[in-house]
Amino acid sequence: MPVPGTATGMERATRRQLAGLAGLGLVVLAAALLVPTRAVLAGLAGLTDRPLLLAGALAAVYLLRPVVAWPISLVSAGVGYALGLAGLPVALAGAVLTTLPPYLLARAGRTDHGPLGWAAAKGEAYVGAAGDLRGVVGARLAPVHTDVISCGAGLAGVGVRSFLVGTVLGESPWVVAGVVAGASMGSLSTGPVTPLPLVAGAAALAALLLAGPIYDRLVGRPAQ
Repeated sequence: MPVPGTATGMERATRRQLAGLAGLGLVVLAAALLVPTRAVLAGLAGLTDRPLLLAGALAAVYLLRPVVAWPISLVSAGVGYALGLAGLPVALAGAVLTTLPPYLLARAGRTDHGPLGWAAAKGEAYVGAAGDLRGVVGARLAPVHTDVISCGAGLAGVGVRSFLVGTVLGESPWVVAGVVAGASMGSLSTGPVTPLPLVAGAAALAALLLAGPIYDRLVGRPAQ
């Protein structure tokens, strides 16, 4: 039986991880193609006079969102469309909730071998340079899909508290933009809901936030 750490064991770990990632990718792709995004999100508006059903529907949408790979801003637009600006706290809480499954799954699957081991090492190096909280905030502000960041944080071993606080801070601009866009829509659109200036501004803020510690890491100085 191959021993982990040997060449044969590492090859088997790599094949197993690649097969698992490919299978997961196919499931997400199929779900994204088959689930009627507009109908699901617009259906929330029909439940505004039934708060218990609406709460259950929102929880289900946010928990299942990673499976269909919807951007958080798109779901936030659905909340804004259904609840108006009053849905902002709901959308922010949902944004945190929906990042937990991929984060916890990646955290449970941490390993030193194969492509996941490589990703974990890169994530640990990034977190070591930026710090847990700053690293999560900076990554969330960058225009990168939220599930990539959640998985990266889990593989890098970011603590739960830093992950949650960093998610609240980093996702806030995207959530606010989505809710405002949804609240102003006459009919729900599944197209882009985040204005380009916000994307550029958030990316610039992420760069400013991370430039110092990453530079210190590159030149060999301890991060401040």
